[in-house]
Amino acid sequence: MASSSGSLPALEAVQVLVSSLVDESPVVRESSLAALREIAPLNPLLVIDCCVSISKGGRRRFGNMAGVFLVMAGAVRAMDRKDVDSTYMARLAKIATSEIITSKELNVDWQRAAAGLLVSIGSHAPDLMMEEVFLHLSGPNSALQSMVQILADFASAEALKFTPHLKDVLLRVLPILGSVRDAQRPVFANAFKCWCQAAWQYIGDFPSDPLLDSDVMSFMNSVFELLLRVWAGSRDLKVRLSAVDALGQMVGLITRSQLKAGLPRLIPTILDLYKKDQEIAFLATQSLHNLLTACLLSESGPPLLDFEELTVILCTLLPVACINSQTDHHLNFSMGLKTYNEIQHCFLVIGSVYPEDLCVFLLNKCQSKDELSTIGAIYAVKHLLPRLLEAWHGKRVSLVEVVKLLVDEQSLGVRKALAELIVVMASHCYLSGPSAELFVEFLVRHCAISDQEIKIFKSLKEASSRGSPFQSFQNRNLKVMVSAVSPSELRVICEKGLLLLAITIPEMEHILWPFILKMLLPKEYTGAVATVCKCITELCRHRSFHTSMISCEFNNSNDIPSPEDLFARLIVLLHDPVAREQLATQILTVLCFLGPLFPKNLSFFWQDEVPKMKAYISDLDDLRQDSSYQETWDDMIVNFLSESLDVVQDNEWILSLGNAFARQYALYDDNDEHLALLHRCLGMLLQKVDDRVYVNGKIEWMYAHANISVPTNRLGLAKGMGLIAASHLDTVLEKLKCILDNVGYSRFQRFFSFLSGRVLEDADDTYAALALMYGYAARYAPSTVIEARINALVGTNMLSRLLHVQHPTAKQAVITAIDLLGRAVINAAEMGISFPLKRRDQMLDYVLTLMGRDDREELIDSSTELLHTQTLALSACKTLVLVEPRLPVEARNHVMKATLGFFALPSDPSDIIDPLVDNLISLLCAILLTSGEDGRSRAEQLLHILRQVDLYVSSSVDHQRRRGCVAVYELLLKFRALFSGGVCGLGCHSSCMHSKQIDRVAQRNFSNLPSAFVLPSRDSLSLGERVIAYLPRCADTSSEVRKLAAQIIGQFFSIALSLPKLAASVSYIDIEVSYSALSSLEDVISILRRDASIDQSETFNRVISSVCVLLTRDELIISLHTCTSAICDKIKQSADGAIQSVIEFISKRGNELLEADISRTTQSLLSATIAITDKHTRQEVLNAISCLAENTNSSIVFNEILTAAGRDIVTKDVTRIRGGWPMQDAFFAFSQHPVLSFSFLEYVVSVLDRTPLPKTDVDKGEIVAHSVEFQNDHQIQQAAILAITAFFRGGGKIGKKAVEQSYSTVLSALTLQLGSCHGLASVGQLEPLRLLLLAFQSFCDCVGDIEMGKILARDGEHKDKEKLIDLIQEIASCTSMKRPKEVSPISMILSKALNRHQKFQREAAASALSEFIRHSDGLPSLLEHIVEAMCLHVSDESPTVRSLCLRGLVQIPKSHMPNYIAQVLGVIVALLEDPDDSVQLTAVQCLLSVLSSSSEEAVDPILINLSVRLRNLQISMNEKMRSNAFAAYGALSNFGMGSQHQAFLEQVHATIPRLILHVHDDDLNVRQACRNTLRQLAPLIEADGFSTLFNKQVFSSERRSDYEDFIRDLSRHVYQLLASRVDSYLAPLIQAFDSPWPVIQANAIYFSSCLLSLSEDQRSLAPYCSQVFAALVSRMNRSPDAVVRASCSFALGLLLKAFNPLAHTVLQIDQTDSGRSNITE
Repeated sequence: MASSSGSLPALEAVQVLVSSLVDESPVVRESSLAALREIAPLNPLLVIDCCVSISKGGRRRFGNMAGVFLVMAGAVRAMDRKDVDSTYMARLAKIATSEIITSKELNVDWQRAAAGLLVSIGSHAPDLMMEEVFLHLSGPNSALQSMVQILADFASAEALKFTPHLKDVLLRVLPILGSVRDAQRPVFANAFKCWCQAAWQYIGDFPSDPLLDSDVMSFMNSVFELLLRVWAGSRDLKVRLSAVDALGQMVGLITRSQLKAGLPRLIPTILDLYKKDQEIAFLATQSLHNLLTACLLSESGPPLLDFEELTVILCTLLPVACINSQTDHHLNFSMGLKTYNEIQHCFLVIGSVYPEDLCVFLLNKCQSKDELSTIGAIYAVKHLLPRLLEAWHGKRVSLVEVVKLLVDEQSLGVRKALAELIVVMASHCYLSGPSAELFVEFLVRHCAISDQEIKIFKSLKEASSRGSPFQSFQNRNLKVMVSAVSPSELRVICEKGLLLLAITIPEMEHILWPFILKMLLPKEYTGAVATVCKCITELCRHRSFHTSMISCEFNNSNDIPSPEDLFARLIVLLHDPVAREQLATQILTVLCFLGPLFPKNLSFFWQDEVPKMKAYISDLDDLRQDSSYQETWDDMIVNFLSESLDVVQDNEWILSLGNAFARQYALYDDNDEHLALLHRCLGMLLQKVDDRVYVNGKIEWMYAHANISVPTNRLGLAKGMGLIAASHLDTVLEKLKCILDNVGYSRFQRFFSFLSGRVLEDADDTYAALALMYGYAARYAPSTVIEARINALVGTNMLSRLLHVQHPTAKQAVITAIDLLGRAVINAAEMGISFPLKRRDQMLDYVLTLMGRDDREELIDSSTELLHTQTLALSACKTLVLVEPRLPVEARNHVMKATLGFFALPSDPSDIIDPLVDNLISLLCAILLTSGEDGRSRAEQLLHILRQVDLYVSSSVDHQRRRGCVAVYELLLKFRALFSGGVCGLGCHSSCMHSKQIDRVAQRNFSNLPSAFVLPSRDSLSLGERVIAYLPRCADTSSEVRKLAAQIIGQFFSIALSLPKLAASVSYIDIEVSYSALSSLEDVISILRRDASIDQSETFNRVISSVCVLLTRDELIISLHTCTSAICDKIKQSADGAIQSVIEFISKRGNELLEADISRTTQSLLSATIAITDKHTRQEVLNAISCLAENTNSSIVFNEILTAAGRDIVTKDVTRIRGGWPMQDAFFAFSQHPVLSFSFLEYVVSVLDRTPLPKTDVDKGEIVAHSVEFQNDHQIQQAAILAITAFFRGGGKIGKKAVEQSYSTVLSALTLQLGSCHGLASVGQLEPLRLLLLAFQSFCDCVGDIEMGKILARDGEHKDKEKLIDLIQEIASCTSMKRPKEVSPISMILSKALNRHQKFQREAAASALSEFIRHSDGLPSLLEHIVEAMCLHVSDESPTVRSLCLRGLVQIPKSHMPNYIAQVLGVIVALLEDPDDSVQLTAVQCLLSVLSSSSEEAVDPILINLSVRLRNLQISMNEKMRSNAFAAYGALSNFGMGSQHQAFLEQVHATIPRLILHVHDDDLNVRQACRNTLRQLAPLIEADGFSTLFNKQVFSSERRSDYEDFIRDLSRHVYQLLASRVDSYLAPLIQAFDSPWPVIQANAIYFSSCLLSLSEDQRSLAPYCSQVFAALVSRMNRSPDAVVRASCSFALGLLLKAFNPLAHTVLQIDQTDSGRSNITE
C-alpha cells in the first residue's frame, strides 16, 4: 500500500479512518470501523501505529477506545509471525492492561475490546500475554475479575494455545479462590467453564498429549469440590447457576470415582435450578445433559447411574418439557424451544442406554394423574419415537394402547400433545385398524371445536387473568408458571394434523378412506365438516382409481353411511355460505369428487351447476353487502336439489334419499337454522315422489320433528309443506285438517296431559303454523283444485278415526265390516250392477294396519286373539282384492309384503293357524286372478308371487316348506285353469296361427277378446329357473314335500306343453319325446301319491331323467345358471339332490352348451362352492365342476375358476376362510383328476406365460397401468400362482407325474414370474412375490429338489435386483447340475422369452441364460443359439437385460471363447458408450474379466477405441465406474507394445494427470485402482524413476500430507524426465479446476502450482501462470469447500514466492519502523 498508489498517502488515509472512529454519527463510526478492519490485514503494522498514535491519552482523550481496540485486535490477528516483535507486542499488551487496571468499571464495551486485543496478542505470543495477565492476578486488585475474564476469553478463542498453560493458570488462580467475593464468583465460575471447554477441544485435537497430568487432575478435583460444596450451595442465584454451568463442563475431566462421589450432591443441585425461569432451566439442562453423557456414555466404564436413580431426573424434566412446549410466542419462545430441545437430548441419552426402561417409564407417566407429567411424557414419546424406532419396536402395541386410553382426557394440554403425537405415530406407520380410526376420530372431534366454545374459553381466561396472567401449579417441590392451551390452538393443531394425514402420509390413505366419510354425519362433529371435506378432497385427488372403485370400496364398507345420508347431510350443511373454512365451497367440491357414489346423471349435472354455485359465494365480502343473500342462497340450494332429483330418474334412490333426509332431524337442535332448510329439502323431495303412503309418512315425520314454537323452524316447515302440496295436495290437506281438529284442547285435556307427561303445543303456535302451511300450500299447489280438494278432504275424514281402536275385538269388528262391504260389492257385480269401491285401497291399508303388521315388522305375535284377527283380516284382504277396480301393482306388492310373513308362523295351535294359512293362500290366488289383462302379464305375476314364496319353499323348517309348496301348487292349479288347457279363442290347441295373431294384436283387441283366452308363451314361465328351484324339494326329507314338489314340476311341464312358444325361439323339442317324458313323470307322481315309502333315490332319479328331457336347451341353460341356490339348500339331502341333477344335466346334454353357457354355469357352481361349508357337499360340487370341464370346453371352466380365485384374492383373506378356500379345493380336485390334471397344469402355465403384469415404474415406486383389464389379468395371475401351488402340494402321484412331464415348461414359467413378482416387490407390492416363492418352494418339494428349495428359502425374499439375479442364476446352476437334460429345452424357452414385452421377465430370462451358458460346453448348437439370442438383445430397452446378456457372453466356456472373442469385444466396445451407467459399468467389468483371456490380435484393432472410451468413463460420478475404468485402463497396458504402441502412449500421457489427481480420490477403490494402474503404465512411460516413485510409501498412503509430498516429488521427476510433457500435463490440470469433486479441484490446484513453481523458464509458462493465479484468487473467494480454499492459499503462497514478492510491501514496512520505535520508547 505505497503512498504513491493514490492521491492520498496510505498513512494519512489510515489516520483519517482512525480519527473517524470518534465521529458523532454512529453510522460513520460503524463505517470507519468496518473499513479499518478490512484493510488492517493488508498492512497490520501501519494500522496499529496509526491507532496508537491517534488514541494517545487513552479513553479520557479519545472517546471510542472500544473501536480502537477492535481495530488493533484485528490487525494483530492478521500479522505474520515474522513481523511479530515481542517487545512491540509487550508494549501493546501494556496499553490494554493499563487501561483495564486503572478503571473500576466492569464489563463495558471498551474493556471487552481491550480484552480482545490481549487475546489477539496471545494468538501470536501466548507466553507474553499470559505473563502480562499473571502480573495482575496476585493480591487484592480491582482488575482481578477482568484478568480472569481475559483468560476465559483467550481460552475460548485460542483453546489450543491456552490449554498448555492450564496448569500455570490453575496454579495462580486456586490460591485466590478463597478470597473471591460472591459478586466475582460468577466470573470465576464462567472462566472455569471456558477453560474446561478449551481442555476438551485440546484433548480432541491432541488425544495423545498428556495434558491432564496428576497436578492438573488434582487442581481440577479441588475446583470441582469447591464449586460443588461451596459455590453451588450459595444463596446467590447467579453464583449457583454459574457454578452448576461450570460443573457441567468439568464432569468429563475429573476422575470417575470423584464424579460418582459427587453425584448425590450434584444432581439435586442441578434439579433445584428448575424452580427458576426459562433461561436458568436451559443452563441447568445443558449441565444435566453433559452430566448424563459423562455418567452413561463414557467409554472408560459402565454407566454410573442405574435407571432407578434416573427416575428423579425424569420426573423433574417432564413438567419442564411440558412448560417449554407450551410457551407463548411473545414470551421468549426461542429460549423455551432451546430448553425443550435440550431436555429431549437428555431423554435421548437415557434412552440410548435404557431404551426399554425409558419407554415403560414414559408410558406409565402418560397415564399419570399429574397433567404436566402426562404432557411432558407425551412430548418425550413424540420426540424419541423416530429416534428410538428400532429399540421401541416391541412397544408398539403398548404405546397404541396407552394413547387409546388418553383420547378421552379432558385436559386441553394433553389433547394438544396427543394430537401432535398421533401425527408422528402415523408418519411412522403406528396407526392401523380400529385404533387408527379412533385416533382419526379424535382429531376430527377436536377439529369440531366451535367458535362459541373458543369465545367462552377466552372470556373465562380473561376473567381469571385479572389476578394472575398465568395458571400456577405445584409438582412436588416444583412450582412454575404455565399458560393454558386454548381451544383455538387445539383446533388448529388437529386441523393441520388431519390434513397432514390425508396429504403427506400415503399409508393413511387406506385407513382414512372410506372411514373419513363417517365423520360427516355425527352431530357433534358438525364443526369439523369443512376440514373433513378438505381431507376427502385431497384423498380423492391423490387416489389413483377409477370411479367404479370408489363405489366398490364404498359398498364393501358396511359401517359407512349410505350415499343418500351423505348427500342429505351435505345439502343441509350448505345453508351457511359464510361459515368458517369456506364450508359451502368445500362441500360443493366434495360432492363433485364423490359423484361416482350417486346416480350417474348427477355427476354430469353437477359439473355444470356446482361452478355456478361456487361463483355466487366466491367473494364473501361482496356477498355480505346483499342483505337477502341468505334467502337467495337457500333458494339456490332447494333449486339445486330439485334439478338434481329431476335428472336422477330413479324412484328407489329418491325414496332412500327421503329416508335419509328424515334421519337428519336428529342432527340439529330446535333453534338451529339448518332445520328450516331441512324441511324445505324434504318437501321438495316429496314433491317428486309418487308414493302417497311414503309421502304421508314423511309428512307425519316432518310435523312430529318440527318445533313450531321456533319462528325459523315454523317457517321452514310451512315452506316444506307447500312444496309437498304442489304434488300431494290431498295428503297435505288431510294432515292440516287433522291438526286443525286437535287445536284447542279443553282444560280437562290439558290437565290429563300434564298428569300423563305429554306436552301440548300452544294453540297460537299451532294456528301460526297452520296459517303458514295453508298459505304455502296455496302457493305451490295447482290453483284449479285448491278449493274443491280441501272441501272434499275436510268433509270425508271420518273413516280414519277407526284406526285408533285398540281392543282386539274392536279390530275384528272393523275388519269384518270392511270384508262384508267388499263382499256386497262383489255380489252386486254378480247381479250385473258393477261399480268401483271408493277408497278401496285406503280400506285395504286400514285392514293391514288393524291386522297388527306393518312393513317393518318381522316377528309375529302369536296370541290367540291376534291370530284370529289376522285370519279375518286375510279374508277381508282377499275380498277387497277381488272387487273392482283392480289393485295396482304397488298395492298388490304392498299386500303381499304385509301378509307373506304368516307362512313363518309356528305350527301350533293348528286349529287357528291352519285356516289362517289357507286364507293366505286364497289371498295369493285372488291376487293372481285379478292381476294383468292377458296371459303374459298373469304369467309375470305368477312368477313374482312364486319368487316371493321361494323363501319359505327353501326354508329349513319343515312346516314352512310344506306351506310354501302347497301355495305354489295351488297357484299353478289356478293359473292352469285360467287358460283352459291351452285352448285359444278359436278353439285351436298348442301353438296355432290364431294364438300368434292374438299376440300381435293383443293391445288392440283386448276389448273384444276376453283376457283369459290370450295365452302366455312357454318362455314366460321361466321353466329353467322354476324347475331348479323345486328339484331339491323332490329329494326333501319330508315325504309330503317330495310329493308336492313332484306335482309342482309335473304341473309346470303340463302347462308348458299346452302353451305356445315364442316365434323367435328355435330350440324345439320333439313333441313325442316330451310327452313320453311327461308321462314318465306323471307315473312317478302317481306312485308317490299311492305309496310314500317307495325308494326315494329311484323316484328322484326318474324325476331327474324326465326333467332332463323335458327342458329345452334355453331352459336347461337357465337351470344351470341358477342352480346356486338349489345346491346351497338348507337341507343337506336336498342339496345333494340338486348337485346330482346338475351332474345329470351336464353329462347328458353338456354338448349343447356354448362357451358363454359354460362360463355362466361354472360361475354358478363356484358360487355354490363358496357358499357351502360342508366338506362332503363341497366336494360333490367340485365333482360337478370337473364333470363340466370333462364334458365341455375345459379351458373355459379353468378360466372361470382362476378368475373367481383372482377376485377372492383381492376381496378376501383366503387363508382365514372358514372351512377352507373353495378355490383351493377346486385346484386340488383338478390336480388329482386322472383326465384333467395334465390339461389343468398346462392351462395354468399358459396363463402364467401369457398374462402381462402392469408395467412398473421402479423409480417412481408406483404402478403405471390401472386399467380394468390389467387389474383382472393381475388377479388371474395371482390365482394361477396359487393354483399351481395347490397343484404341486395336493396333486399326489397323478399331479407329480404331470409336473415331471412338464418340468422345463413349469420351471421356465416360474423363473419368468419370479422376475415379474420381484418387479412388483420393488414398488411395494410384496404379496405376489410371497405367493410365487411359496409356489416355487412347493415345486421343489414336488420334484424332490431339496437344494433348490434351500436356495429359495435363503434368498427368495430379497427385493434387491442384484439379489434376484444371483438367485435365478443359482437356480439355473442347480438345475444344470441335477437335470442336465432339461438345460436345452429350458434355454430354448427362455431365449424366446427375451422377446417378451415385460421388462422384468426379460431380465429373469437373461439372468438364467447367463448361467446356463456356462453349462453348455457339450452342446455347441445350444451355445450358438444362446450367444445369438444374447447378442440380439444387448440393445434391449432394459439396461438390466443388456448387462445380463453381456455378463452371459463373457461366461462362454473357455474352450469356446476363442471362437466368440471378437464378437464379445465388439459388444463390449458398443456398450461402453451405453446411455445407462449400470450397463457401462458392466461393460467395464466384463472388459476387465475378458482381457485376461484375449489375444493381442483381437485387442489390437480396438485398443485406441477402448482407451478413448475408458478415459471418458474415468470422470464418471459413479465411484465403481471410475475405479473399474481406471483398472481396465491398466489392464490395457499389456497390449500397448503392439502396432498401436505410439498412439497408445500418447493416450497414456493424456491420462496420467487424471490418474495422479484421483490417486487421492474420495473413494478408496478409485484410489487403489489409480495406484495399480500407474504401476502398470510405468514401464510404458519410458522414463527411469517413475516405477520407484510409484512404489514409495507416500504413494500408497491415505494421508493428505503424504499425497502432497508425493505430488512434490512427482513434479520434480516430471521436470527431470519429462520436461517436454509439462505443457500437456498443465492443460488437463487447469481443466480439473472445474471438477465436480472438491478434493480433485484441490489436487489439481496443488499439482499445477507445484509444476509452475518448479519451472525454470517462467516466460514460457506465463500464460498458464496468469490463468492459474486468476483461478486461485477466484476460488479463494468463492469456493465453499475448505480443502479447495486450503489448497488455494498454499498455491498462492507458493506462486508468489516463486515469482518474487511485491517490493512495495517491504518498503511500507520500512516506512513504519519509526512509528513503532516511538511506541517502544
